[in-house]
Amino acid sequence: MSLWSRFLLIFKSKASKALDRAEDPRETLDYSYQKQLELLTKVRRGVADVATSRKRVELQVGQLEQQAGKLQDQAQKAIGMGREDLAREALTRKSGLTNQINDLRAQHSSLQAEEEKLVLAQQRLQAKVEAFRTRKETIKATYTAAEAQTKISEAVSGISDELGDVGQAVQRAEDKTAQMQARAGAVDELIASGALDDVTALNKGDDIARELEAMSSASDVEAELARLKGEALPPAQQTEAIEGGPILDAVEDAEPVEKRDQQP
Repeated sequence: MSLWSRFLLIFKSKASKALDRAEDPRETLDYSYQKQLELLTKVRRGVADVATSRKRVELQVGQLEQQAGKLQDQAQKAIGMGREDLAREALTRKSGLTNQINDLRAQHSSLQAEEEKLVLAQQRLQAKVEAFRTRKETIKATYTAAEAQTKISEAVSGISDELGDVGQAVQRAEDKTAQMQARAGAVDELIASGALDDVTALNKGDDIARELEAMSSASDVEAELARLKGEALPPAQQTEAIEGGPILDAVEDAEPVEKRDQQP
């Protein structure tokens, strides 16, 4: 196979596939029905033309017959008046008209037969067109229902073009979300283990600095707790605690004011 032949084959196959995708059977059926209606209209016009010609021949035959009858009367009058020459002339003209009448009658018979054939063909064609119209509408309805069913099935199964794109977008979004969640969890684990530093923290340092900071924070909490306990003691015990007495012992040995006032 030559290069040009291969090119033509590829082009024809591509063109056939493109036409197959672009072709809508419903539009093709409507177009065929329209062409059949045009053909039926032409047949009807032909029947009308033949009928008109037949009617014109009938009128001509009627006129010629009237002329022939008139010549026959003239011939009889001429014989009655002794004018044989005029009678012969009238009969001669009548003979010519008779020949024309016979020819027209033959044409009339031919036209009438042709008209009958066309009328019969028109009736058959009209019946076929009506049957095709009924079948066309049935096929169109079936095709439309099948097309709708196909779209519904594709939508349910998710293989249609539109829903396929949506499904891919949803899948990509879920994959990215899972990836971001995994990354965030990994970073949190690395920060908690100390492998990564928290850049948002106010105090940055190594593990020792963080431990010292935690101990200092605990010491501050104990000191604040002791101060609050000291403020809850009576004034005399608060003075003793300030001069150097242990606050915890003073708190434990302190008696309620009501009990001290009740002693003798």
